[in-house]
Amino acid sequence: MGGLMRVPAFLLILAASATACAGPSAPVQNAKTAPDDTINLSAAGEFTTDDTAAIAYDRKLAPEGAQASVTVESSGGETRTSLTVEGLRPDRAYGAHLHTKPCGTKPDDSGPHYQHQPGKIDPVSEVWLDFTTDSEGKGTSSSRNAWNLDAGKLPGSLVIHSKATVKSGPKVGTAGDRVACLTLEQD
Repeated sequence: MGGLMRVPAFLLILAASATACAGPSAPVQNAKTAPDDTINLSAAGEFTTDDTAAIAYDRKLAPEGAQASVTVESSGGETRTSLTVEGLRPDRAYGAHLHTKPCGTKPDDSGPHYQHQPGKIDPVSEVWLDFTTDSEGKGTSSSRNAWNLDAGKLPGSLVIHSKATVKSGPKVGTAGDRVACLTLEQD
């Protein structure tokens, strides 16, 4: 019976000494989060000219009947974003990004691009979802970013832009005029 009591004590001493040898503990970066820490955002709808949940600003590039859906899932040190569009202009490149504020009646109401690292304009800090529509005006895009969304600072919308995102140079991150917008809701 005495031998059984020594094994757990020995394991406790071993664990304590291993922790002491490791030095001061630092916060764990990008640790796998608990299921409760998962953040899900989504939006879907047909673009109208008066409903800011799904609004069209340019009817030439987002014609009547155009629609889109977007999902954002953030957990385990990763944010995955998927976009599907239908009814846009066929065989055309568009840009799309997450923005800081919900859509509004004016194109600029959705604020600037959402940035994980404020001031850093690139596809690592921002969510870039450029796509090219097919002959029927359908398109898809997805993005994976190696960071979790901050529950206190969530993106408010997805904006579709008139051009693909500029990848380098002085206008990096720009993508032309705002064509349409979806307001994100937390699931």
